[in-house]
Amino acid sequence: MLAPYKTCLLIDDNYIDNFVTRRVLENSNFAEQIIVRQSPAEAINLLREATIKPDVIFLDVRMPLMSGFEFLEEYDKLLIDKKDIKIFMLSSSLDPTDMKESSGNKYITQFIHKPLTVKALEEICP
Repeated sequence: MLAPYKTCLLIDDNYIDNFVTRRVLENSNFAEQIIVRQSPAEAINLLREATIKPDVIFLDVRMPLMSGFEFLEEYDKLLIDKKDIKIFMLSSSLDPTDMKESSGNKYITQFIHKPLTVKALEEICP
């Protein structure tokens, strides 16, 4: 079975969460390439330099130095074609403010609670 996406970018500061999420993505054949970055700033640089062109981004909300929402502010400034990039906010946050802010953001496709599951992937796959 072909993967529905070519490139998936996972941005989360937590090594264990990244390990688990990556395994779910790999086992589900979600994308041909899965790129993991623990630093949102590093991910922004990859996007700015056009080093990668993800189809899907899974973005954590709460990270030190730069939150998921701060990442989105920097993402908005990037001079790249964003129309085909889906961003899923992937978080363990139960804060209703985070969910409300993500639902009001023009770049966020959906808020997904951690841990990422095969069922959640099936719901978002084309």
